Amino acid sequence: MKNKTTAGILAILLGCLGIHKFYLGNNKGGIIYLLLGICCGIGGILGIIDGIIYLMDTEEKFQERIAANKVFDFA
Repeated sequence: MKNKTTAGILAILLGCLGIHKFYLGNNKGGIIYLLLGICCGIGGILGIIDGIIYLMDTEEKFQERIAANKVFDFA
């Protein structure tokens, strides 16, 4: 069981590298964030958004998100 606080902090601090996605076991999402961070610079913005969503979610909703293994969680 992954910790939502750890995932949120990783997303805010290292979101441009996709570290939070790798931590949650979503390797495809991590690679996408890494490429977006390197090529366009928007990976960091998406990481901050993910981090805020993770930290604001309830524990149940967070566990549902990572169980679904979604690439982009803010849809």
